Amino acid sequence: MRMINFAKRNFKELIRDPLSLVFEIILPLFLLFIFQQFDIPADNYKLENFTPSIILFGFSFITLFSATLISKDRTSSFLIRLGTSPMKSSDFILGYILSLLPIVLIQNILFFLVAIMMGLEFSINILLTILVSMVISILFISLGILIGSLVSEKGTGGLGSIIVQLVCFTSGMYFPKEVMGDIFIVICKILPFEACLNIIQGTLHNDYSNLSLTHIIVFLIYFITILLLSIIVFKKRMVSDNK
Repeated sequence: MRMINFAKRNFKELIRDPLSLVFEIILPLFLLFIFQQFDIPADNYKLENFTPSIILFGFSFITLFSATLISKDRTSSFLIRLGTSPMKSSDFILGYILSLLPIVLIQNILFFLVAIMMGLEFSINILLTILVSMVISILFISLGILIGSLVSEKGTGGLGSIIVQLVCFTSGMYFPKEVMGDIFIVICKILPFEACLNIIQGTLHNDYSNLSLTHIIVFLIYFITILLLSIIVFKKRMVSDNK
């Protein structure tokens, strides 16, 4: 019950800044719309491929969003007061995650509604893709929590921008990694963003031929590691901030 109340409080804090919410949703929607107007003759920009890319792009802003929320709570007396409560670090993390999932859901529904209006064929796979992407979003939320636990509010903007750029250039949303050379290919394989995009695209297309076991393993390793690190680091930060 405490965790649910905490999640409700976090959600209220998030929607207090409507400008950020608009930016979080409108910018990806604008990119989805504008790139379809260019009629670029590349598979990456086909509506059925670029819509999952925009979903992943939106998740990078979720990372920035969650990092900012955590850093603000750390610099206020809010977490200091909560430090005396019986809530565990995992309860705090789940409370932050639960507060952001409704925003992720609204974001994904809007992305697909716009894509359908632009010509994407509706299928049951869209609903399944939304569910899968919700799971993937937890990785990005946890990454934001980790960043917000490590740096101040001023530092979250810089690190968040790095995540946005990494998503853009290593996921394959704009161009195939093969055009950048062998070193870049290795970087794409090491980072989780290409794996995330392939999982979302494979689910939407109901075609898992391009999704290897390596992609799933890479995603799971990052998912579990980042989630556990966010809990551990957040707990240590709460202790140190309360001293």
